[in-house]
Amino acid sequence: MHKVLVVAHGQPGDPVPQQQAVESLATRVDALVPQALVRGATLAMPGALDLADDETLIYPMFMATGWFTRSELPRRLALAGAPQARILPPFGADPGLPALCLALVAKAAETQGWPLAETRLLVAAHGSGRSRAPSEAARRIAAGLAPHVGAASCGFIEEPPHIAEAARDLPAQTICLPLFATQADHVTDDLPTALADAGFRGLVLPPVGLAPEVTAMIAESIKAALPKRP
Repeated sequence: MHKVLVVAHGQPGDPVPQQQAVESLATRVDALVPQALVRGATLAMPGALDLADDETLIYPMFMATGWFTRSELPRRLALAGAPQARILPPFGADPGLPALCLALVAKAAETQGWPLAETRLLVAAHGSGRSRAPSEAARRIAAGLAPHVGAASCGFIEEPPHIAEAARDLPAQTICLPLFATQADHVTDDLPTALADAGFRGLVLPPVGLAPEVTAMIAESIKAALPKRP
């Protein structure tokens, strides 16, 4: 049986809740991939990557292909004794993600009774002072959604325009889409604080990584990456 490890960042100061969350996600994915054993780990949980070996497929529950996927994750896998583990493209690069984001925004607008074409969209994302990749990934999502909404913009936790700046003066008919893979501190603390500072009056969606459709998306990516039987 093939081995797959879904790896998320986790939360260094309190690693258990995020470790439990990724394990729960992995269990749901595992049920859809009968030809593999799918388990979960976070970088923050000591020893969690020890589940991997050189034959393990690694699915990064990250939002962009950047420093973490290209440098830190390979380094940590090597330290865990799995230097040859194959790292798949991250969740944020999944080809199904743009359509999922559009569906989430469209459903939210419909629930509010807002015409989608008249609704503003704020894509809230992490950003980075180290790499352009995270903000570029968020801007691609926003650009893809822009033709469907009244206007789309981005705000970031770690680079300008910061979320508080991007959200300031937006109308009440605005949807904030948190482009995060998990519900850690950035989503539970930083984002609400920034939106409150901006006086944001719109609708805030759950992070995209928590959407029910994500389980099947990950399962399909894993199945496509598994070696084909002769």
